[in-house]
Amino acid sequence: MRWPRQLMSLLVVLALLTGPPVVLLLLIGPPIRGWPSTEQVRAWVQQPLTEQSLTAALTIGAWLLWLLLAYTVAVRVLIRLRTTVGWLRRLPLPTPLQATASGMAGAAVFGVATNQVTIAPPQPSPPLAAGTPEESDEVSPIHKDTAANKDGIHLAGGWLPDEVAEQVAAAAALVWLRRRRDYQPRPPDPHRRDELDTAGLPPTVTAVQAAFADAPAPSVAPEPSGSFAALLGVFPVSGLGVSGPGTLSIGRGLLITALLAGHHLRTPTLITTRATLTSLLGADAPALDRRLPQLTAVETIHDATRLVESAPSPRIVLLLKEESDGYDVKHLAARAATAGGRIVVLGGWPAGSTWQAAPTGHLHDPSRPEEPGPRLCVLDQVAATDLLAVIVHPDPAPPAPATPHPPLPHVVPPKARLPRQATRGEPRSRPDASTRRLRLRVMGEPTLLVDGEPLTIRRTAALQILVFLATNHPNGATTSQLADAIWPAVPRRSLTGRLYTTLSELRTVIRDASGMHVIEHTDDRYRLNPAHLNVDLWQLQAAIHHAASAVTNTTAAWQAIVDAYPADLAAGRIWPWLDPIRETTRRHVINACAALADAEPEPQRGLAVLQAGLRIDPYNADLHARARSAFTADGDPEAATELQGRYQRLMSEAGLDEDAPDRLPSRASNPTGVSRQ
Repeated sequence: MRWPRQLMSLLVVLALLTGPPVVLLLLIGPPIRGWPSTEQVRAWVQQPLTEQSLTAALTIGAWLLWLLLAYTVAVRVLIRLRTTVGWLRRLPLPTPLQATASGMAGAAVFGVATNQVTIAPPQPSPPLAAGTPEESDEVSPIHKDTAANKDGIHLAGGWLPDEVAEQVAAAAALVWLRRRRDYQPRPPDPHRRDELDTAGLPPTVTAVQAAFADAPAPSVAPEPSGSFAALLGVFPVSGLGVSGPGTLSIGRGLLITALLAGHHLRTPTLITTRATLTSLLGADAPALDRRLPQLTAVETIHDATRLVESAPSPRIVLLLKEESDGYDVKHLAARAATAGGRIVVLGGWPAGSTWQAAPTGHLHDPSRPEEPGPRLCVLDQVAATDLLAVIVHPDPAPPAPATPHPPLPHVVPPKARLPRQATRGEPRSRPDASTRRLRLRVMGEPTLLVDGEPLTIRRTAALQILVFLATNHPNGATTSQLADAIWPAVPRRSLTGRLYTTLSELRTVIRDASGMHVIEHTDDRYRLNPAHLNVDLWQLQAAIHHAASAVTNTTAAWQAIVDAYPADLAAGRIWPWLDPIRETTRRHVINACAALADAEPEPQRGLAVLQAGLRIDPYNADLHARARSAFTADGDPEAATELQGRYQRLMSEAGLDEDAPDRLPSRASNPTGVSRQ
């Protein structure tokens, strides 16, 4: 219980605030008894170090220290009060209908006070399955906007409308699908090189992914063409100037929004000058047009005008005020409007309408002060650069030289330990730890089993912590690593209490069910105790470690990897930190499948191994090419053609057509953004 400690802290603070003034006033008196006279000042200058002057200096110093303490306490109290007031403001108030019903219920209760009323005890709520969120679970680290426009999410570097955020999450899933498609399996090697394309995505992207980790899919997916048309409809047909403190932030948001729309439409959607790109994104921005088919960067407004005239399609033309004159911009705006597009001038437009831009993304038309303006996406330079990372086409990089890779953690069978003895503060009726068997299954649906029975874990964050610690065995994780993984983009100072509460509840639930301490905390790191817990991922890692160093009987070692992989790591979960680990683990398994197929002398058995690899990763192009070649070599070209047709349909559904630019998949067809495969 924390209230005794809180009460003791309050008493200590009160003692420090009241004790020193009382002692100083009783023993010494007030620090100053009136202003010094001229004779006293002259005497002090002639003889500064007297007993009286030293006593006065020490007294004043003591009073200054007390004032500093009082100021610190006052500031802390004000901060706490402001936080409490903000929390109270966010409490949902009852609607008029709810208030009326509550009043009627209260009147009924007080009206029958003379009669004896028997109230049935509340029924216990049914247990939730592992990982099911509850009402008292943590608040999402991405808070919904409570202003007039509620359809958006806040980030550390700005604000995104829900539709734009969904497109970012889909684009992030597409990055991992593209990496799965392009990966070429290689035999297990103890000196395998680091895979550069398994690195995690930027923090802004993972924050957006976390916002949709547990969100339901929309019932109807927005049409890409309608989305871009709605964006064009925000601006007047004749063009618009944007001025105010939020101009550059809105310009970056408009840039990202238009480029994401171009992903859907598979057509160029934005024209801008290289000077505008540099102003918005920095010195490295002008080279982006080579990696973004949706973006066309030109040198001058005349180049933009010729481009609009030669390719009449709806586009947004983004310019800076400093690089244009009135006639050129008006001519370009007319041409863009004829093609169904719009022109936006950042910094104001003397020759046309100019709206004021707030840092929150709200646009305001000065000619219509009574009408609320639209709210656009706003981003700072870091956030915009992070989001660009999921929509630019990666530069082809030369193969990296082979470098030693840190060996996989080797799972050593734990030594037998004496059962833990119950302490004086624990009930004697707890289960005997020596007879309990705990198993954590993270391949597939994450589940903690106690004697074969699943243990209910109410908090989704607690389940994440278990899987995160299992994937980081035996190094474990610090509190900051756990907080950054489970709650990205949330200030760490506000997560300490939430993390400790989740960990404490998780450890208590496991200890009450098994009598064991599964999560250890040593050297400021949390670790899973392998003596009390068996994890299927550790068995797979041990098989991978053995196969990478095996010299003889390698076929059996590769087969052990395939046998130890029943399903994807935490299948069905969209935790952003999980993607790099999941993809690395999957690649080890398809490496083993490819090695088994190459070493198999019988074509039919080799083909069966390749088909097993396709069930593990149906998006890998190299495995499909191997399987088609195996069908053709076996004299079954029809099966090879059918396999190719299924693969093309799969790529089309995922947004990775081989004969067309990548497009974003719909969250309605796949709520997880296709990263669950």
